[in-house]
Amino acid sequence: MKLSFTTLGCPDWSLATIVTKAVEAGFNGVDFRGTDKGIDITLQDEFRSGLAATRRLIEDHGLVTSGVSSSISLCDATRFDENIEEAKRTIDVVLGLGATQVRMFGNGDESVERDERLRVALRCMEGILNLDAANKIDWLLEMHDIWISSEDCGAMLDVVGHDRLSILWDIGHTTRIGSESVQETYDALGDFIPCVHLKDAVYEPEHQYAMKDGWRYVLPGKGVLPIGEAVRLLRTREFQGWYVFEHEKRWHPTLEDPEEAILAFVKWIRSVE
Repeated sequence: MKLSFTTLGCPDWSLATIVTKAVEAGFNGVDFRGTDKGIDITLQDEFRSGLAATRRLIEDHGLVTSGVSSSISLCDATRFDENIEEAKRTIDVVLGLGATQVRMFGNGDESVERDERLRVALRCMEGILNLDAANKIDWLLEMHDIWISSEDCGAMLDVVGHDRLSILWDIGHTTRIGSESVQETYDALGDFIPCVHLKDAVYEPEHQYAMKDGWRYVLPGKGVLPIGEAVRLLRTREFQGWYVFEHEKRWHPTLEDPEEAILAFVKWIRSVE
């Protein structure tokens, strides 16, 4: 079982702290979604001029970079140029770190017909895949925002039709927002999923820290989302991809501190039977 966590959960940690804490907690890898210097690592010196040293630091701690989480939004036509520029920067960072996976969003205008959003996505992916070395990377569409259902994400795979486009299964979104069962999502897309995001939540609309939809995030195993069911299913299917803990501390500052959260995740996932 390959364990990683997204640095979205530790927005105040430096690179050195990230790798040290990852080792102490028992992780195998790190998914980069920012550091204490900001959310876009492709603009940070440690991932530009200092990229080789950063890779050595990570590998000297016995870790790997499981992926880089970008802000690329495939279906947003207004961001086409930004998407391509971010993809260029991200390719250099990902390959320099020895990684292979980049997370992307679907996004787009929900008021526009899906077929039109898919045409926008195809144009964007063609632009990305035409970049130098882009075909050495797995580009992962996260099941997120309006791209949550297996049917919609499957349509994206079909339209793009390239084996370098895969799916990042955010189990909290497909079950809490999309209302798909774990089995339904896996049956539809399991062959295209090299990475999953795991987080837990409870429905408490009266709680002071509840999100707009009434849910609030809690430590793994403390909520009601079927993340344990998902882990058990993936194990039975001999899943070889990454189990990534997504603790959204950057967006929800009242969540538990990252030191506590990442330890809780490792303890929880190792207890799932």
